[in-house]
Amino acid sequence: MSGLPLSDLRVLDLTRLLPGGFCSLLLADLGADVVKVEDTGMGDYVRWAPPYYGDEDQHALGTRSALYLSLNRGKRSIRLDLKQDAGREALLRLVGEADVVLEGFRPGVLDRLGCGYDTMREANPRIVYCAITGYGQTGPNTARAGHDMNYLGLVGLLGLTGEPGGRPIQSAGQIADIGGGGLMAAVGVLAALRERDRSGEGQLVDISMADGGLSWLAMSAAAYLCDGRVPQRGAEQLTGGFVCYSPYEAADGWVTCGALEPKFWQRFCEHTGHPELVEKQFERPGSAAWGRIAEIFRSKTREEWRVFNDEHDAMIEPVLDLDEALKSELVRSREMVVEVEQPELGPVRLLGSPIKLSRTPADPTRPAPALGEDTDEVLAAAGYSPEEIAAMRESGAAAGANEGANPAARFM
Repeated sequence: MSGLPLSDLRVLDLTRLLPGGFCSLLLADLGADVVKVEDTGMGDYVRWAPPYYGDEDQHALGTRSALYLSLNRGKRSIRLDLKQDAGREALLRLVGEADVVLEGFRPGVLDRLGCGYDTMREANPRIVYCAITGYGQTGPNTARAGHDMNYLGLVGLLGLTGEPGGRPIQSAGQIADIGGGGLMAAVGVLAALRERDRSGEGQLVDISMADGGLSWLAMSAAAYLCDGRVPQRGAEQLTGGFVCYSPYEAADGWVTCGALEPKFWQRFCEHTGHPELVEKQFERPGSAAWGRIAEIFRSKTREEWRVFNDEHDAMIEPVLDLDEALKSELVRSREMVVEVEQPELGPVRLLGSPIKLSRTPADPTRPAPALGEDTDEVLAAAGYSPEEIAAMRESGAAAGANEGANPAARFM
């Protein structure tokens, strides 16, 4: 831990589910001490979301959820009831020694509980407080509930995804949750910490998943803002508008053709024996040229196209199913599947860290905690005596490992 780049960083993560969990996962893999502050009921909902590793065995389910393990390795867990004075006091004591607080409640929820940003800032003026919400801390939608698809629909991204005239297509990856929420939060937190090095003061990082999703439309939005032309679903240069940049059906599946630069397109045309197609590079799908190109792609298997690309460097790759991708040499060589030794389960395979540092690499192999596994340890480190911890446990202001958790009340 001491050799990791963020090993001197203490993060209190009050979030649930995907966006905040992904943000703190990135920080934890890089060495941050991430303490999940969970409630005294079921904790993070994702603990109870199928599929599960091993048997569905009562309390152990909280650490058998594949989704939970994928987001929470390398973290610690405590359980506090923030509706009780003692629970709030404990949180604020922890804030006093923390660097970062992550929360994903709707705006105003923690304020109503008496432990919002202003209160935390009084406890620690250096705290970097990151709020991840659907629509941000200001604007007309602050109190509105939403999920990834709702945010993408409202900012225009979903409307541009799919084929012309067809229905909008949902991405397999959660663009707003992970890209607009988790990633933007990690960048915002690290930027605020860097500024704190100069000023000595923390600040509020306001992350809207809708804002973050919209930012992914940098190219499309720039075109509209520049000349007023409204981009159309499936018709832009990088979304299926050109025959040179599109997926095509092969003899046994699909391949991608990314020959956007003329040199790559020329190689494809010449080495397939169709130099007459060089000048057709920017024609539209549905044209006669597109029909001929589609026939060419159907003449070979995905593997034959892979070999073709190895020989001619024409920007053609197979479209792999997830199981094929996870078994591929590319994923293996980049260490993007790792093995984590999880208590009670043994070795569990999870995705690795996408951030590769040459001198202080991330460590994505530490296990995920049971619900409230570290309550006593974290409170003791904050100065609570054994008697005080026992009293908090007795009153319900805090809870220990899996104490009172009911597996029958799962989120999914």
